[in-house]
Amino acid sequence: MNRAEAQKRIAELRQEIRRHDHLYYVLDKPVISDRDYDRLYSELKELEGQFPALVTPDSPTQRVGGEALKQFNPVRHLQPMLSLDNTYNIDELREFDARVRKLVPEEHIDYILEPKIDGVSISLRYERGLFTVGSTRGDGERGDDITANLKTLRAIPLQLAAKKPPALLEVRGEAYMPVAAFEKLNAERVRAGEEPFINPRNTAAGSLKQLDPRLVATRPLSAIFYAAGATEGITFGTQEELLKTLKELGFPTARHWWRCKDIDAVVARARQLEDLEPSLPYQIDGAVVKVNDLTLWPRLGVTAKAPRYAIAYKYSHDQAETKLNAITVQVGRTGTLTPVAELEPVFLAGSTISRATLHNEEEIKRKDIRIGDTVVIEKAGHVIPAVIGVVNEKRPRGTKEFNLFDHIHGKCPVCGGPVNRDPEFVAWRCENISCPAQLKRTIQHFASRGAMNIEGLGEVLVNQLVDKGLVSNVADLYSLTAGQLAGLDRMAEKSAANVVTAIAESKERELWRVINGLGILHVGEGGAQKLADRFHDLEALAAAGEEELQQTEDVGPVMARSIHDFFHHPRNQAVLAKLRGAGVRTKEKAAQKPAATGPFAGKTVVVTGTLEKFSRDDAKEELRKRGAHVTDSVSKKTDYLIVGHDAGSKLDKARALGVPTLTEEQFLGKLRE
Repeated sequence: MNRAEAQKRIAELRQEIRRHDHLYYVLDKPVISDRDYDRLYSELKELEGQFPALVTPDSPTQRVGGEALKQFNPVRHLQPMLSLDNTYNIDELREFDARVRKLVPEEHIDYILEPKIDGVSISLRYERGLFTVGSTRGDGERGDDITANLKTLRAIPLQLAAKKPPALLEVRGEAYMPVAAFEKLNAERVRAGEEPFINPRNTAAGSLKQLDPRLVATRPLSAIFYAAGATEGITFGTQEELLKTLKELGFPTARHWWRCKDIDAVVARARQLEDLEPSLPYQIDGAVVKVNDLTLWPRLGVTAKAPRYAIAYKYSHDQAETKLNAITVQVGRTGTLTPVAELEPVFLAGSTISRATLHNEEEIKRKDIRIGDTVVIEKAGHVIPAVIGVVNEKRPRGTKEFNLFDHIHGKCPVCGGPVNRDPEFVAWRCENISCPAQLKRTIQHFASRGAMNIEGLGEVLVNQLVDKGLVSNVADLYSLTAGQLAGLDRMAEKSAANVVTAIAESKERELWRVINGLGILHVGEGGAQKLADRFHDLEALAAAGEEELQQTEDVGPVMARSIHDFFHHPRNQAVLAKLRGAGVRTKEKAAQKPAATGPFAGKTVVVTGTLEKFSRDDAKEELRKRGAHVTDSVSKKTDYLIVGHDAGSKLDKARALGVPTLTEEQFLGKLRE
């Protein structure tokens, strides 16, 4: 076969293979066997081997090729990938509809309802019809370049099915592992004596993080597409048109999606989709509702974190119903009074739940939660039980509305001291800083790893010290003797001596640890470090006025007022004097540390979520050793957010601000640099 004949046959084979990929992955209607498909692929591969000059980037054989990558490079999305607001409640879904209609009252609104695929968000870029860049969602502004890995997914077209393709098209979707393929893969791993994977979503995410595309190609991954980003040479008037066009261009779209004439139709289809869930080839965790008319999207706009033209209605699987028997009030370290639901015990997500947070009084009023109600609880972030709503149709007669101030008779439930409404936050606070409940948590905080790091001074021992009157403030710790401690429960002489030694050693801690340990309202580890860097002396900090305090990076009016009020309170001044008298170092040492180098030197870093190989305190300590400024809150000045499992609002804020995020694996990689 000469070159011209080979070129003609190669073109025929590529067209035929693309046709079968489209039939299989997009239309779900294969017309040939896997064996016949493999024969076509083998013939193409053999011909390209004979005529390597005829190989092109969009050839089906180029889905797997090249050596393993050393790392993923960052890539900026041409148009940001926004996250959606979530709701688990039909009423809130109707409230979303009401907000939309209020913003564009003169328009007729219909919706598109699609499944919310439980996969990994991806973005693909096509230039003149050819797939050029594929990336993860990342922080919404930037993601990891995983083009080589995504090319291994046969559901992703390497070339658009269009005679005149657009100059540019960004397409958004979800990479996922089909349920049946996941079960088959796990069965094979068990037979081979390997550990099975946990779930399809995590397996898909882990697969796409592999640096070797050849390994990714062995994983049965697929994809679904539902949105567009930046475009040139192509427009869409409605979401319905967009979905149909994506399918025509060769992209797989959801098996089920519906155009809904109004919110009642949306609710009906959302329930229908939930019923269909067991029969779907992919896992879903809810439905996505979008205003169909794309021309209205700019008018509806976006909030700081999410668009106003779409919402995710999530199905709640880790929920349970139980009776709310009572509401008690818990006092935190800063005096905040938190209502807690006392529940009829119920089994949920692997444990029996008898108590759950109600967050604050405003939340109770908003959800109209009453004592005696049947309530719905779930584990927020799979960890903390929370009451998320009331089953109104099961409300009995005689339920009682809850008023926190009346419930506590206007006094702190622990010390009987006065309480006041916090003017800045939705909370009541106990004003008595000597309140036993506050004192116990204050001392625990003072001794914690993020503050004075006093080994052995845990919750049980702190409770005994306060209950027996051995300490009335943090400074009293430095006058404790081994004899006093040895007389407490579960304290042998050696343990008592070790604790006293640990307390003494804490006198030489860095100034920022002392500031953080004081427990000043609104001041965390990051704020304490910046205050220490600016003032170098606790007395100078205590003497600073509010305007001077605000000249410190990230210190605003609220924090400045809190710091000023703390240091001007007579009881706190007495404690500070006692700390200085005990020998606690309140000034920075004159000797300067050698300048740190490396990827974190001089960077501002926040850690959120649960890490597998570090506690958060250990991760922060590693960062500080490498010259990083570790803070508690995300801002425009944050250089990195390190993200563990069950990350919450900090991740949302980082995405909204475009702050780069690092997984634990990426964090470990940078630590090794």
